[in-house]
Amino acid sequence: MDDRRIIERQLGRPPRAFRRVVVRCPFGRPAVTEQAPFDESGEPFPTTYWLTCRHLAAAIARLEAEGGVERWGRLAREDPRLAESLERGHEEQRRLRPELPGGIGGQTRTGGLKCLHAHTAFALARPGYELGERILAEVEPLWPSRCCSDSD
Repeated sequence: MDDRRIIERQLGRPPRAFRRVVVRCPFGRPAVTEQAPFDESGEPFPTTYWLTCRHLAAAIARLEAEGGVERWGRLAREDPRLAESLERGHEEQRRLRPELPGGIGGQTRTGGLKCLHAHTAFALARPGYELGERILAEVEPLWPSRCCSDSD
C-alpha cells in the first residue's frame, strides 16, 4: 500500500496539501507528513507538519482534553526556556514557509498555543524543538506495541 493510501486510512479522509512523509513510526508507516503551504484548491494550509499516526494523534487529543493546551500555554509564558523554544520554532517555520505570513500552525495570532498536535508533529520532524519534545514526553508509550495503522 502506498503512503498516500495509508495516510488516508489513518486520517479517515484524503490528506490535504500533502507533500511527503517526514517521520515514520517504528513499523515503517507514516507518522508525520509535511504539508504544502497551499492545498489543491489554492487555500492556505498553515500547518507545516501533520501528525498522522493514530496512536500519537489520540494520545495528544487526550492531553488536550485534560487541559493540556492551557497548561502548556501557561508554561510557555512562564518558563523562559520554553518561551525561547516556542519563538525559535515559530521563526524556523517562517523560514520554511515564507509564502505564508502566519507562521507556525497550532499557535494563536498573539503567540498562545491552540493545538498540541502541531507542536508535537514539528518536534518529531525537527528534533530539538524543546516545547514539542516536552509535550511528547507525556505520551506513554510514545509508540504502540503494534502498528495502529494495521488495525482496520
